[in-house]
Amino acid sequence: MIPVEQQAAEDGDRQTQLLRGALDMCLLAVLAGEPAHGYELVRRMETTGIGPVSYGTIYPLLTRMRRLGLVVDKQEASPAGPPRKVYALTEAGHVRLDAWRQQWTHFTGIVDAILRRSESDPEASRS
Repeated sequence: MIPVEQQAAEDGDRQTQLLRGALDMCLLAVLAGEPAHGYELVRRMETTGIGPVSYGTIYPLLTRMRRLGLVVDKQEASPAGPPRKVYALTEAGHVRLDAWRQQWTHFTGIVDAILRRSESDPEASRS
């Protein structure tokens, strides 16, 4: 039996790994709905139920996506304080998102099939 604390830590690590693999795609999908600044993107991501996402994670991703031509940013006046960058998808960002969606659907279909197979034949998954 795995101690509860160890299981919780392993579950958290697994969730982090899953998020790391899908965060770029999720960020593009959130931006596809409507342009947003970094603070708003973090809020939108967290309201999806994906879990906490830090600014220290989002901003480097946005910078990399901008360099790749997937997003553009522009300065917009803020109701209070300095101007802020608002990010929007480019045409290349939409194309990449569509490709990732297809890849994700294919991949998760395979994983689901493997998991269903192990549920229907538990002995097969142990050998």
